[in-house]
Order: sequence, then structure tokens, then C-alpha cells
Amino acid sequence: MSNGKSKLKSTASSCRRIVVKFGTSLLTAGTPHLDQDIMSRLVAQVAQLHGEKRELVIVSSGAIASGRNKLGVTRRLRDIPFKQVMASVGQNRLMSLYEQLFSQYDITVAQALLTKADLSERAGYLNARNTLLALLEFRVICIVNENDVVATEEIQGAMFGDNDNLSAMVANLIDADLLIILSDTAGLYSADPHRDPSARLISEITRIDSNIELMATNTSSNLGTGGMATKIEAARLATASGATVIIASGNEPDILTRLVAGEHIGTRFLPTTSKLESRKRWMLCGLCTKGKLVIDSGAALALRKQKRSLLSAGIKHTDGEFDRGDIVDIYDTEETYLGCGITNYSSGEIDIVKGAQSSKIATMLGVDYGPEVVHRNNLAML
Repeated sequence: MSNGKSKLKSTASSCRRIVVKFGTSLLTAGTPHLDQDIMSRLVAQVAQLHGEKRELVIVSSGAIASGRNKLGVTRRLRDIPFKQVMASVGQNRLMSLYEQLFSQYDITVAQALLTKADLSERAGYLNARNTLLALLEFRVICIVNENDVVATEEIQGAMFGDNDNLSAMVANLIDADLLIILSDTAGLYSADPHRDPSARLISEITRIDSNIELMATNTSSNLGTGGMATKIEAARLATASGATVIIASGNEPDILTRLVAGEHIGTRFLPTTSKLESRKRWMLCGLCTKGKLVIDSGAALALRKQKRSLLSAGIKHTDGEFDRGDIVDIYDTEETYLGCGITNYSSGEIDIVKGAQSSKIATMLGVDYGPEVVHRNNLAML
């Protein structure tokens, strides 16, 4: 046990690049407005870590809640135009408060508003990455949020849907060592702690499976768009990019400095892979996938253990419509996510040749783009 704790402390204390996500319920303390005392305490901790020469990016919720309070809107308006108005008003107030708080420590802040569309194309992904990395080089702390004013699909939940997944995307963008997701919950529990007194906090997770996903349905937040399920989705993406993820309560005293010092608080998700090169991280981010391939156990073994390409013989079926050159997710027959890749054939073509030997592709299709449906060089496996 002591060896495990020593390893955790060593790993956390060595983290140089950190993404911190502040949830709406944390920043408002359950009230209809931003709580300046709480934000001040969080900023003080970020400033301390910044003084230790660590590189930090903040993904902050709270804009819509702040705008709702400023406009005196008491009921839960769900119309997209009203939410866009509240986001527009609130984002300015949120950034103004961050500017004021960080100025006490002579720290310059910047703002970045992102949407899925910004990152779904490779060029946009690289532009965002380069900007964030340049800000880190200049020792500027960037405050990132979704561009809710224009991205209606985000507010409706069809895309990022919440800042949990956005924080994982930012961790993916900048090669973060650690993603800390802070809200008003202590972490992932085995059951709903408000209803089940026997519920226990899960302290460490090595791999996110169906049991973990089931636990995540037990908790939700009243003010934000994300609940525990979205935090698990975020953890899956960030750990696949090589980052450690911690979900913890932001109400714990000195939570950020304690976590980075190596104290084991909340729920910690261990990386499922070493740091991936940028192209594979972009592929795994899930923003650009067009469809899905389900493969048999033999093909799954060949991909995961033998580092081979995906051939038509191992494909059971496709899901969705996609073209040659699109990115597709890859699952086994038990619906376990294996990774993704760039396909050499369209969904229609794969439906014809699935289960067949590669040598028969040209005869069956009348075209031949190679024996591999997905070449090993175009695979990003978990």
C-alpha cells in the first residue's frame, strides 16, 4: 500500500502541464451567481502552482449562470437563443472576474472560445494547439470555454455538450500530464451516496469499462450541463491521450495544490497509453469519426497484441455511412472500444467485402485500394 502511495506522489508531483476544469456548481456554490470567495481561493491555488513553474490551462464553466443572474432570469429557460444571450452576457463577466483575481498575482490571462467545428478539421486542431502552447510559453494562463454564443449544438448537448469533455479535449490538444476536474462532488461512487449509505468512493480506476459507466449514472449536477457520466467520458478521452485524470471536490481546502503534491483525493484515472503523437491524439479525440467497424476476436487480437493492420476478413459489420479516407471507430463484438483509424474503403464497399479474404477485394469491388481496410500506420489503438 505504501509503495502505491509513493508512486502516486511521485507521478503527481512530476506533472508539469496541467488542465484544470471548474464546474458551474462549484463556481456558484449552488447559488444563482458566481461565488467570488470560492473563485478567489481557486485562483490563489492556480497562482501558487504557476509560481512553481508549472504550465496551466483553465477550462471554466459558469458563463450562462452568470448571465442568467445579471439579467435577472429566475426560471430555467431552455430556448437556445435565450441561452446564447445569457452566455454572451455572462462570459464577459466571468472573464472580468478572472482578470481581476489573477492580476493580484501579476499573472496575465487570455481567453479562448472553442467549438467542435474548430477542432474537427486537422488544420483547426493544430491552430488551436499552437495558440495554447504559445500562451503557455509566454506564461499566460488561458481560460477556455465553449463558444456557446454561436454553437447551438453544444448547448443542446449534441457535440461537446459540457465543459467536462472540452477539458479532455484541451488536455488532448496540449499534451497535458494531468487533468483535474473539480465540481461539488468528491469523485465517483459505487452507488448514489445521497440514497445509499453503503456507497463507497472509488479511489483509483485503471480502465473504464461498462461497470464504471454504470456507476457514473448515479450522480448529476443541478446547475451545469454535465453530470458524472460526462466526466467519465472526459476521463476516457484524456487517459487515452496519455494523461492522468482526477475527479474531486473543489470545496476541499487547497485541493489543487494537495492533488499536485501527490495527495490521493477523489477518484484518479490512470493513463491507458503513453503519450501519443499529435496525429493519433487528433484521431482519438472522437470529433471526426464518421462511422464504426465491429471486428471479430481474431482481428481484435491482431490489432492489440500483434500490431497488425485491419483486414476485411476480420470485419463483422459496419455502422453508419462513411467514405474512403474517413476516420472510423473500431469495436470488438462485445462492444469494447479498441481505437480508431482511417479507412481505405467506404462503408458500402466494406459491407460487400467484410469477412472475405483480402485477395478477393479487387474481384468483388472492381477496385483495389490495398489489402488493408485500415493500415497499421493509420490506426490509433487504446
